Amino acid sequence: MRVYDYRTDQRNVFVSPECRSRFLTFQPGDEAALHSHDLGQEVFLVLEGTAEFVISGESADVGPGQLVMARAGEPHRVANHGLEPVVMYLSVAPHVQPTHTGRRPDGSEQPPSFAPNAAYDDDSSDHLDLGELMDRHLAAIDKLEAAALGCARAHRRGIERLQAQRRADIGADQEALRATMWETLRPVFEQIAELGASWNAVAPRIGST
Repeated sequence: MRVYDYRTDQRNVFVSPECRSRFLTFQPGDEAALHSHDLGQEVFLVLEGTAEFVISGESADVGPGQLVMARAGEPHRVANHGLEPVVMYLSVAPHVQPTHTGRRPDGSEQPPSFAPNAAYDDDSSDHLDLGELMDRHLAAIDKLEAAALGCARAHRRGIERLQAQRRADIGADQEALRATMWETLRPVFEQIAELGASWNAVAPRIGST
């Protein structure tokens, strides 16, 4: 187990398709450009200083111990208008390329921008051949397809049985049925994470090689 410290670990400390987490310092005068996340929910926890957050047109000054959230698709920006640095923890979940969508002053979306994974302190796939990355992505797609089809069949059968039992006013084997449904749902989310990882690896490389 590693313990991270916001006073020394000023970087992304955890990066995965499910979540990206980091510590970040805004110096006086720093301001992040208006942007949103197509899929990601972003949580900000201020540790030191006071920052101005603008989320979907609403602004608030947020200080130590306070937390705000920008939901997927909500335009937001952060600025330090004070005289002292602002230190914060933030997480974005999920972390799937393109992770940021720029916004124009009127709030409209700019074209998606695919940043190199190294920009998020993740260079784990940079040394791999693009062909290998594409093969991995296709394999992840095939596995997700199989998991999703199995889940769909199991959940359709499960709900139909539950509905029939409800009409007959019987509740036999409902816990076992629920367990079966969960056993087929869990792999779907696991495969979505694998697909996200393969997509994050290949997407920034498309068009650059």
